[in-house]
Amino acid sequence: MTYVDVRLPAVAGRFYPGDAAVLARDVAKYLGTPAPAPRLGLVAPHAGYMYSGGVAGKTFRLARIPPLVVILAPNHTGRGARVSVLAARALRIPGRDVPVSSELSQRILREVPGATLDVRAHEREHAAEVEVPFLVALRPDVEILPIVLGGLGGDETVAVGRGLARALAGLDVLAVASSDMSHYLPDAMARARDKLALEPLLALDPEGLYRTVEDNDISMCGILPATAMLAYARENGAARAELAAYATSGDASGDYSAVVGYAGVLVS
Repeated sequence: MTYVDVRLPAVAGRFYPGDAAVLARDVAKYLGTPAPAPRLGLVAPHAGYMYSGGVAGKTFRLARIPPLVVILAPNHTGRGARVSVLAARALRIPGRDVPVSSELSQRILREVPGATLDVRAHEREHAAEVEVPFLVALRPDVEILPIVLGGLGGDETVAVGRGLARALAGLDVLAVASSDMSHYLPDAMARARDKLALEPLLALDPEGLYRTVEDNDISMCGILPATAMLAYARENGAARAELAAYATSGDASGDYSAVVGYAGVLVS
């Protein structure tokens, strides 16, 4: 198993600014005035900030960021373990190295089915990385643990969420599920399909979410992270979910012919 000291940025300068001062300014603009409240988990998008930064900011600003955050991300590259726990001391974003929690890692490796220390799934994966500047802006001393999920069935994904609940029992932790919604559809079609997916998500129904996305061929790339986060939250007594924001890439680009959808959901 390869272990690295620092996981280097994969998409700085492309998905978000590569200059630390510009990044901090842009994230502050997207966040606006924070109104934090305790949350068990949330869903936030992971596209380039020009497209999804507004939705991400409106979501993160409504969550209290605790000392520890697990970031569940999809595997866009197909590399590495199916449940890939980042094997690194820190994750670098412009201007700082953000600590990776060894305590969270050890707990999750014990309790989450299939959890494996891994680097390959993380090396080129953007989905966890783009969430980190928002977390750091709201809590500079945060420790994180990125976990990349890929190749899992619905029951396996729910089992990951239940394992997270066991692993994180007694800790003050936020579970962030990184996901965009429908991809490259006409705007009206994307919004209709995303509404289908959001219904079970907002109903706190992880099995229903996975089944709805599969049955309706919804191209929600973070279906595994969102399903696992919901299962985790349900095990912890989640009572409600709310839609913080929704947009499509057309709202930023003006091109509504083939869009990507972005949703922010808060679970408490």
